[in-house]
Amino acid sequence: MGKLIYLDNGATAWPKPDNVHQAMSDFYRNFGVNPGRSGYDLAIEAEQTVSKCRKQLTEFFNGDDPERLVFAYNATDALNQVIQGVLCHQGGHAITTNLEHNSVIRPLWHLLQRSDIDVTFLPFDKDGFIDPDDIRRAIRPDTKLVITNHGSNVIGTCQPIAEFGKICKERDVFFAVDASQTAGVIPIDMKAMNIDAVCFTGHKSLMGPTGIGGICVAEDAVIMGTRWGGTGVKSALRFHLEEYPYRLEAGTLNTMGIAGLLAGQEFIESRGGPEAIHKYEMELMQKLWEGIKDVDRVNLYCAESLENHIPVLSMNVEGFEATNTGTLLDVEYDIATRTGLHCAPLVHEQMGTDKIKGTVRFSMGPFNTEEHIDTAIKAVKEIVQMSKGWTRSLNY
Repeated sequence: MGKLIYLDNGATAWPKPDNVHQAMSDFYRNFGVNPGRSGYDLAIEAEQTVSKCRKQLTEFFNGDDPERLVFAYNATDALNQVIQGVLCHQGGHAITTNLEHNSVIRPLWHLLQRSDIDVTFLPFDKDGFIDPDDIRRAIRPDTKLVITNHGSNVIGTCQPIAEFGKICKERDVFFAVDASQTAGVIPIDMKAMNIDAVCFTGHKSLMGPTGIGGICVAEDAVIMGTRWGGTGVKSALRFHLEEYPYRLEAGTLNTMGIAGLLAGQEFIESRGGPEAIHKYEMELMQKLWEGIKDVDRVNLYCAESLENHIPVLSMNVEGFEATNTGTLLDVEYDIATRTGLHCAPLVHEQMGTDKIKGTVRFSMGPFNTEEHIDTAIKAVKEIVQMSKGWTRSLNY
């Protein structure tokens, strides 16, 4: 990493563990053929890597059947498949929240153009949480889908998805969870939480590469396919296969990405599992929070407490737009953060930060250190002092 202090793990975990790089290189050099298409030894070896990753991820989420662990390009691709696969074939009403990423907002917004689909967006409270009773009240006779994120990529609040799932189970409504920010740091138990589909990406806390993600689908959950093509089996059929995983997979898989994702799970276990990683990252977040929360002219968002949070913190310095603060952190202190609306515009619209071009987001990863946080605290305090004397050309 050199001098760079990387505090943008909410965008992607970086650096990746060494074993991930090695596993991807070894796999592609030695077994980089098409799995499931032929019976020769290399193809069988490749398929075994894919199958092992399906099995481990299914256990990771306490799913029902490894064959119902479906690979996708990323969480956005997975979420599109779930949203369209549940709503496009039957229409009806969906419920989501103002905390969502555009990977949920945009597919729903496009479907809203159809006359047979309606969507309710629920606001969050002052602390950044959705009241389960709001979901209960929003469910209608024609509600087909409730879809929420588990952890916000803007304010870091971790929603009570077990309570959401219980309500959906009682009302026989499909419940899908966007676990982009939590898979790998917060345990997710599909059975205990009554989740029908968990959508995940590989390149964040699962410590894998970009270009790989997926869906873990519960045994009794119904998602219709929205893409069709080659599967390598039953090739004489004109229609795409209905059985999993082929139902939601078409074409050649990103096998090198799957090998990296498998190695990422091994790294997580080597660090003591998701709970241990989350504990470490939240200790760093607590240090940052305590270091800047009482600094004059620093505004934190939905962070009165760090209970039920992931290591994501949004802030602004009064007098500066987020982009200005982020540029100073980068140029003057070699600290990488994320600024702007974070692909989640409804969060900022509800908080009013859309008027000042979003927030500065700090997000921790397993390779960050206390020294990184000390530098970030010092930098924020010094930027606050700069803000008091700078010209109005940088003011909002």
